[in-house]
Amino acid sequence: MSHFYAMLSRMKNINRWGLMRNTRSENLSEHTLEVAFIAHALALIGNKRLAKNYNADEVAVAAMFHDTSEIITGDMPTPIKYYNAEIKEAYKKIEAIAEEQLVDMLPCDLKEDFIPYFKPSEDSVALIKAADKISALIKCIEEIKMGNMEFNQAEKSTKASIEKLDCEEAKIFCKEFLKSFYLTLDEQRNTDS
Repeated sequence: MSHFYAMLSRMKNINRWGLMRNTRSENLSEHTLEVAFIAHALALIGNKRLAKNYNADEVAVAAMFHDTSEIITGDMPTPIKYYNAEIKEAYKKIEAIAEEQLVDMLPCDLKEDFIPYFKPSEDSVALIKAADKISALIKCIEEIKMGNMEFNQAEKSTKASIEKLDCEEAKIFCKEFLKSFYLTLDEQRNTDS
């Protein structure tokens, strides 16, 4: 018997942004799907517009698994996770152990197939990291739209962290898609906007 998918189903029980007051909670499943959508788009943008050679499907699937270690570790708030180099390094080791535990839950004949998703290429990691930050920025935008000023500073720092990545694909995505998140549903549906 394999517990792998039963464990993955627990992602919906892990809420993000634990130190912030939220108008709407966001769970790990929701976040991961959004990151996968965005990472896939970043790979396609790279391929179509920047002459890159990403495997967009592999990037998207790796993005689906990028935070699965949090099923075991929980969601560590960013200010704590990145407080200093020692904590950051220790947490990376804990995440790696958690990922190994998850992979060990798979039937033996499937384990090898999942390794590229848990250990993606550096290019894929860069796109997933950018997509993760864009997803965080979208959450900030949504909260601020609801009048939650708690996310003002998070929005500024997340925008700065996206800029700092110097990821051309992320810049293109933000330029072409991000403004829509500031609009209402009616405004988004109006093709003249």
